[in-house]
Amino acid sequence: MTVNADVSGAARVPGWLRTGAAWAWRLLLLAGVVYVVARVAEKIYIVVVPCAAALLITALLQPLAGRLRRGWGGRFGMPSILATWVTLLCAAAVLAGIGFLVSDRVSADYPTLVTETKHTSKQIQTLLAGPPFRLKGSSVQHFLDNVPHYLSQHKSLVEGTVLTGSKIVAEALGGLVLTLFVTFFLLKDGDRIWQWLIKEIRPAAAERVDRAGRAAWQALVYYMRGTVAIAAIHGVVVGVALWIMGAPLVVPLAVLVFLAAFIPMVGLFIAGALAILVVLAAKGWVAAVVLLGVLIIEDQLEGHLLQPQVVGRAVRLHPLAVILSLAVGSVVAGVPGAVVAVPIVAVITRAVPELRSPARSEDPRMDT
Repeated sequence: MTVNADVSGAARVPGWLRTGAAWAWRLLLLAGVVYVVARVAEKIYIVVVPCAAALLITALLQPLAGRLRRGWGGRFGMPSILATWVTLLCAAAVLAGIGFLVSDRVSADYPTLVTETKHTSKQIQTLLAGPPFRLKGSSVQHFLDNVPHYLSQHKSLVEGTVLTGSKIVAEALGGLVLTLFVTFFLLKDGDRIWQWLIKEIRPAAAERVDRAGRAAWQALVYYMRGTVAIAAIHGVVVGVALWIMGAPLVVPLAVLVFLAAFIPMVGLFIAGALAILVVLAAKGWVAAVVLLGVLIIEDQLEGHLLQPQVVGRAVRLHPLAVILSLAVGSVVAGVPGAVVAVPIVAVITRAVPELRSPARSEDPRMDT
């Protein structure tokens, strides 16, 4: 009687409700695991952030290290440790050169910025004094006269704002010892480390995990390569536009736009706003509007041309997925979360199909 009662009771529960309940407890369990992992990562963020940075840097530098190990035409290949050191030294030299160039141009162009700001302030004061505004209040004159004075008195603050991005990169490579060590060993022994991680998995599952891991890594490499190319395009376009306008701080602002482009969508907006403010202060509102138009066109070209063509099919994501991943990443972990959110989504979208596909030894087509 009890068995019949249980069967009849189960029969009265709709199928959609049983399915929903089964999905619900699994999703709750998954959410609990994600929450615990997030809490642990928050506690050891000083380890998580350098490791995440090392993975991104390794994905960017690994093609160069691989080329140095393979050589050209199968000849002149370097030992693994030598190729790793040469790669890291080249990256450090490039960053040091960019930092020196930015610092030099800030010091050289800053007097020009102050002078042009004074001239623009007088033009705006004359415009506001004439029709249709006819504003002759002392407060307007006091505000406009204070802009050049503020720039002169807070040169170090403005320099710090312009150089923030390059200082973050320099500190990540030179100051964070853990990042440097992890990057070094990933470049030198990345394949051996991966094989060690999957060696205890049963062969059929290990094959799927290996394919998924390599597909995910390839997606990360393509993402970093495409992001650097797109960031370089943004920096060059903004730099050329500023140079044509005759604006000061061309090189620092171009480098800032390049670095900010690594934070999808949000970074370019912030760096572009700073560039527009500099142009507005130095060259007036017409030049600022022109630069705003250039940035808008760049944003549209990135979404419709650069991302599909440069990054390629390997990591192509829908704009909605990019926006949602950025929102979740920034809420969970701030700026670092926004930086790694899109790569994480790209890696997952490439790895999951490989995990779900059968291993070659399990595929019936392999037996024919």
